[in-house]
Amino acid sequence: MDANKLFIGNLSFNINSDGLKEIFDKYGEITDAVVISDRDTGRPKGFGFVTFAKVEDAQKALEVNGQEVDGRALVVSIARPREDKPRGNFGNKTRRRY
Repeated sequence: MDANKLFIGNLSFNINSDGLKEIFDKYGEITDAVVISDRDTGRPKGFGFVTFAKVEDAQKALEVNGQEVDGRALVVSIARPREDKPRGNFGNKTRRRY
């Protein structure tokens, strides 16, 4: 994954994508800022991603890690690729019973 894309965790549920961009725009040009929402309810999940035009700007923005915003200490790190996880044992007729 790109070193210019940051994962932002422990976001307040009051922060939207525009608010996320505002927090980080002082570090450099942002090409994308998104707060992830639940597909069914539309409510924020408490995390998002910010992508900078330059890797150097993303590195500077890592200093936001641990800073309190809207009563919550943000977790900021370089975004990693999503791991493919099994979605459960749906359709498998042989379940263990204990």
